[in-house]
Amino acid sequence: MARSNRQSLTAPDLVLLSLLSERPMHGYGANAELERREIRDWAAISRPQVYYSLDKLVRLGLVRPVSSNEAQQGPDRRVVATTARGREALADALERPEWATQRERPPFLTWMALSWLARPGVVKEQLLRRREYLEKEIVRERGTLDSVLAEVGHEFHEAAWMIKLMIAQFETELAWIKEVESELPKRARAKHPPE
Repeated sequence: MARSNRQSLTAPDLVLLSLLSERPMHGYGANAELERREIRDWAAISRPQVYYSLDKLVRLGLVRPVSSNEAQQGPDRRVVATTARGREALADALERPEWATQRERPPFLTWMALSWLARPGVVKEQLLRRREYLEKEIVRERGTLDSVLAEVGHEFHEAAWMIKLMIAQFETELAWIKEVESELPKRARAKHPPE
């Protein structure tokens, strides 16, 4: 496959290639599996994006339609499977260095940088909101981890590792928020702003 085609594969394309490498399915089934596995928590892939990516992957020869009784029920039920070329493209894409060398830009960090312009009391309210959100997400992720462990049967699996990382990140941010909340009364503007 040409290098430009490999470079043009988006994260949603790669998620679908991976999913279809496990077993053939149609767009509706892929969406259901994305929901069941809560993949949208870590990969931005909307319902419409699934169908767009499936069409793109078929055009590129990375997935192919397979015979199925469901194929006659319409284009949403066209069953496709990853081709050898698709598995090769996925493997190539997973070697790209940017997977390990990009920095996330969470919206909360942007808010924090701009928070000095917020009205009185808003910073405290938003920190409380964020803390409550993180506490709920930790509980939810622990439940997801329990489900994954029950399904895969061991903790040495990429899904378990991902969820453990999310929990650790949430716990780290929660500790940081508690520290910021304790320092909030000392909050002050910069002493030496540039002229």
